[in-house]
Formats: sequence, structure tokens, C-alpha cells
Amino acid sequence: MRPMAAKKEQIIIGISACWLHEDRERELYNGRPLLYLEQSMGEWLLRYGEGVPMMIPAARPGLDVAIDADDFVDIIDGLVIQGGVDMAPESYGDEPLRDEWAGDALRDAYELELVQRCLERDRPVLGICRGHQVLNVALGGSLYQDIPTEIGELVAHRDGELYHENFHEVEIVEGSKLHGLYGVERGLVNSVHHQAVSRLGDGLQVEARCPQDGVIEAVRLDDDAYAVGVQWHPEFQESHQAELLSTQPVLDDFFRAIRQRR
Repeated sequence: MRPMAAKKEQIIIGISACWLHEDRERELYNGRPLLYLEQSMGEWLLRYGEGVPMMIPAARPGLDVAIDADDFVDIIDGLVIQGGVDMAPESYGDEPLRDEWAGDALRDAYELELVQRCLERDRPVLGICRGHQVLNVALGGSLYQDIPTEIGELVAHRDGELYHENFHEVEIVEGSKLHGLYGVERGLVNSVHHQAVSRLGDGLQVEARCPQDGVIEAVRLDDDAYAVGVQWHPEFQESHQAELLSTQPVLDDFFRAIRQRR
């Protein structure tokens, strides 16, 4: 009988859930409220092989539950805030410029609390696309509700047809940690967002911008706590897209920060 291999000590990666609220007109699950994980996000972390991904559920408002954000932060070693719907302008002290940019205040509150608890307890945080924006708002920043309206259309940051195959360059700030990770000053990334960081959150440093319009594409907390946001979707990248910035350095940096704190 072959002896059992010793188990590695598991690193638990909490992932914030995407939300679908109750909608009687939606056929899927008869319109019932759903929390879900994008498959590409799960696969990205599973391929890396060092952490066990765990989606963090949330209860409906007003429902009394026995497990809260503090309990989840006790369990996880790091947090990934995944992409998705717009943030509600009210979450950063603004009002929607258009009805379609109203966002999701309930998901905002859930994710903002997770980020705050992780920062208080020194759990590394990695924000992807919407998560990059959530991190900024959690630290007192604000957002542009629509890049074409408020900044201009020098670059297509979102293309509904191309979606994750819509690419543009980013300029990496010389001397930043991101510059040290990649060793280049420019790189190509995918881009599927129409909102962006406006007023920078407290303690955040810009690590990359879009060179044509100055849109902030990566941030890092200048503090002992680890918090990083990237506006692109590394988990969407496919193996044949070798022209894009590698996804490996972002995860290496995140897991390195987790190991240092264990």
C-alpha cells in the first residue's frame, strides 16, 4: 500500500460573490436571488495551485445570521474582490448621472465591509476590475461613472462585442512595485470597464495608467497592509494571448504577501 503524501498547509482565498437579485422576469432559477463565482476566476486560482478558493456568501438585508464578515475574515488568508456590476454612486457620496449607472449598493456594502475587515486584520486584498474600484472607495476615493462621458473617448475601455478581447496599453509607473514585478514600462491588457477611479483613496499609490487618457489602471496601498487593485481581468486571459501582460506576477505577489503574514 502506497503511503499517503503529507498534506500541504492550505491557503484559503476568499472570493467575494457576484450578485443576481430577485427578478420575477428572469427564467434562470425562476428569478430567485443568486450568488455566484465566475468560472474563469475559479480556474485562475485553481491553476495556480497554491490556494483553495472559497466564495464568501452574504445574507439578504435584514436577515439575522450567525456568521458575519468577521467570521469569514478569521477563516481566510487573503481576499479577492472579483469584477461585475457598477458600484452605486451613493457608496462614494455621489448620485447616478443616469439610471443605468445606479449600480448595486447592496453588493457594495457587503464588499466594502469585507475589505475593511481584511485591512484591519492584515489579510491581503486583491481587487480585479470592479474590485479595483471597490478598494479605492473603501479607502475614501470616488469613481468616474462613465469614462466616455466624463473623460472622453480617446481609448475604448469597453467594447460590448469584443469584451475580453478588447485590449489597450498601460504605462507602468517607473520605480513602483508593479514595475519591479514586470520589469517593463508598458504592457498590453484586456479592458472591459466603463467606470474608473477618480479621486484616489487614502494611502493608495498609482502603479499604472492608460497612456492616452490617464485612466488609473493599477493601485497599491502604501502601507504595511497589502492591498492591490488592477483594472484589467487577468483571469480572462487565455493561453494564446501571449501579447498581454502575464498574469503570473500579480498572483505571485499576492501569495507572497499571504505567506509572509502566516
